[in-house]
Amino acid sequence: MKTRRFFGFIVAFGLFLAAGAAFGQTAASNPTFEVATVKPSPPLDMAKLAEQVRAGKMPKIGPHVEGSQAEYTYMSLKDLVSIAYKVKPYQITGPPWLATGRFDIVAKMPEGASKDDAPRMLQALLEERFKLAAHRDTQEHPVLALVVGKDGPKLKESPATAAPIDENAPLKPGETQLKTPNGPMRITRNADGSTTTNMGALGTMTMRMDMQAQMMTLESSTVSMTGFADMLTNMLQMGGGGGRQVVDMTGLKGNYQVAVDISFADAMAAARAQGMNVPPPAGGGAVGPSPASEASDPGGGSTVFSSVKKLGLRLEPRKAAVEQLVIDHVEKTPTEN
Repeated sequence: MKTRRFFGFIVAFGLFLAAGAAFGQTAASNPTFEVATVKPSPPLDMAKLAEQVRAGKMPKIGPHVEGSQAEYTYMSLKDLVSIAYKVKPYQITGPPWLATGRFDIVAKMPEGASKDDAPRMLQALLEERFKLAAHRDTQEHPVLALVVGKDGPKLKESPATAAPIDENAPLKPGETQLKTPNGPMRITRNADGSTTTNMGALGTMTMRMDMQAQMMTLESSTVSMTGFADMLTNMLQMGGGGGRQVVDMTGLKGNYQVAVDISFADAMAAARAQGMNVPPPAGGGAVGPSPASEASDPGGGSTVFSSVKKLGLRLEPRKAAVEQLVIDHVEKTPTEN
């Protein structure tokens, strides 16, 4: 796989982590950015981003709030709404094009504002520039229940216990911190090229690439079934939120060792469905179905589903009440800066 295609896949994975992240509760009643620019994102410079990755730096894509400046880089409207309203992408009901076009936002926060104020400010910005109007509702939606297989689980219990993250502890070299609805999350680019995500009490997971096998592996030595369900949801959401939410219904407690594979073909097809400029494989051949499409057909042979089966578990289609953010109105093009 050429560097450009390979890095496009890495970016897709990084974006699904960013899309699942959200900042904490707002402190002010109706905070707004002092000034903000909203522009369509230019195409990604794959060579430049690949160089950053090789240097051990996390690409500056997604949400970044430091000091008085808030930046949201190469993000779809769906990603932005997810952060602004503190919901997961699968909880957003709106037009399909929300997940396609991408925008760069650079904004200045008022004096005295903190990171905790950024989501509400972003919400106000979306309402002003994109004429966004939405309401919350609880609706019955298709989900994937993570359940124990007929022959029982084939999981190894972890000897360790996942510990909460101290968000005030200094960051290590190559480490980035994000805030999520479940608390802070830290992502580290390791010397061997792998990426480790510390989800605190939910556990940790490490992403490894096998270029020869054209496969990505997500593995964890300590993860709860709730954390595992979240990890599976993220993988199935790589296509822009089209996949179903995975809900833990195993009844298994404690922490376990798990590993899940996803082929580059699955992930790259999903990235293209998300609207990312990831080119097809050489020769223009098919790359296989996306994880999002296979979420509606668990028997479809996805690398994710087959990996889950090897653990003595299965993903079973069901329906459950899911809180939704329903988009009543939104414009495709923002008003001028």
